[in-house]
Amino acid sequence: MYLCLFIGFIMSSLNFQNETPDTSWVQIVKKYNRPNHVTSWVQLSANLFLYSLAWFLMYLSLSISWWITLGLSILAAGMLVRLFIIYHDLGHGSFFKSRMLSNWMGIFLGILTFTPYYSWSNNHHIHHETVGNLDKRGIGDVWTMTVSEFKESSRWKKIIYRFYRNPVTMFGIGPFYVFLIGNRFTKRHMDQKGRMGVYLTNAGLLLFTVSMSMLIGVKAFILIQFPIIYIAGILGFWLFYVQHQFNPSLWSRSDTWNYQKVALEGSSYYKLPRILQYFTGNIGFHHIHHLSPLIPNYNLSRCHHENALFNGIKPLRFWPGFKTITFRLWNEKTQEMISFRKLRFS
Repeated sequence: MYLCLFIGFIMSSLNFQNETPDTSWVQIVKKYNRPNHVTSWVQLSANLFLYSLAWFLMYLSLSISWWITLGLSILAAGMLVRLFIIYHDLGHGSFFKSRMLSNWMGIFLGILTFTPYYSWSNNHHIHHETVGNLDKRGIGDVWTMTVSEFKESSRWKKIIYRFYRNPVTMFGIGPFYVFLIGNRFTKRHMDQKGRMGVYLTNAGLLLFTVSMSMLIGVKAFILIQFPIIYIAGILGFWLFYVQHQFNPSLWSRSDTWNYQKVALEGSSYYKLPRILQYFTGNIGFHHIHHLSPLIPNYNLSRCHHENALFNGIKPLRFWPGFKTITFRLWNEKTQEMISFRKLRFS
């Protein structure tokens, strides 16, 4: 897959207005591509312990007040998001050198995160190969229409798109549907491995749910697990959204699509407060991640700060980042994301 990415980069660079390909970044990211097994195991073990501890504290708090339980669920959800980042790294092969170890650990974390490992990783690989390409949208991304496409759509399609892009749908209904319902079913496009991954995840979740319900009771299990997965889902949806729905960004057609440019300009540098950077596993350095998915999460920040190549990357800061929630369409003429309101008055 990564050979394809590099070949795609070279080919797109040759086609990008006859520019000379800049391969200096290839040598830069090489230094950060190798996972450190000690660091990976320490990070994984610590996160599993802290998530388990938060889960246990939530159980203890049920006898005091569910409001305390709900407050602790935010901490537990943060740890689950961090575990999802590790799960994400495992899918890229950037966390452990062993593919077999990565796959088995990915299946295990997929149960904790309610997400089938093989099918999600496959869709995410496609996302990396097609991100920012207007001619290859539809798999592993946020549904994004251009202004001209929206204007030419039927009334019914416009209604569906508006509903999909509504924040209540995307960040309220979306996480509940995807993690609790959508991920439980196989899809037509899945291969045999993807289908088996769904079955394995469902079997693991059933075992986990039944075991914990027998141990602490069905009600207690629901009061603990549901807030965790729902809050973590909202946070995860937001991170994925803001990584490519921002201004100034970059979307292009296949004939001008350029691997390096779309990584550095079409993927956000979401500069978060230090505590949020911890819980999100450095994924705010998304421009670095798209430049080289082989870099483990604990090397992303170092890669950005130690190399002058990235000095010109404008960060998307925490509070201004919420403005992106109004973005709905890509305007090919002005090369920017716009709101429905701006479309109406343009």
